Amino acid sequence: MTRTRIAIALTSFLLANSTLAAEQMTAQAASLTTAAASKVAQAALAECQKGGYVVAVAVVDRSGIPLALLRDNLAGPHTPQTAIGKAWTAVSFRNNTTSLLDMSGPGKPSAGIRDIPGVVVLGGGLTISARGILLGAVGVSGAPGGHLDDACGNAGIKAIEASLELE
Repeated sequence: MTRTRIAIALTSFLLANSTLAAEQMTAQAASLTTAAASKVAQAALAECQKGGYVVAVAVVDRSGIPLALLRDNLAGPHTPQTAIGKAWTAVSFRNNTTSLLDMSGPGKPSAGIRDIPGVVVLGGGLTISARGILLGAVGVSGAPGGHLDDACGNAGIKAIEASLELE
């Protein structure tokens, strides 16, 4: 084989493999739209208002970045940031914050997650997934108990359930 043929073969091999490597180094990921996030937030807020709870609701995308934030005009000043923190925590750990309560309690192997800046381990942060793919999360803050924040968040998720075929 001549040097020219070897160079051409080597160049062809490198080009083919660099194209393959480029394809493997990119990713496409589904995420909530702003419209979907808005529907979740509105439905969660409405559910809490029906119960007489004044809350803030945040919906984040799969990266934990807020897409929607609603605050009842009487909700405490801490509630918007807490709602964002709950949603961010849920999406970050791919788990509802109520589940993280037990997993990260004192003496538990995951107790250290509570020391990570921005983590809020209180009930009210719920992941939103479709067909097993994490799309985002909702966080609710202000109801008198995490279980009530969870209920409002679940109502928000239910508002888009049929559109996303959630699992």
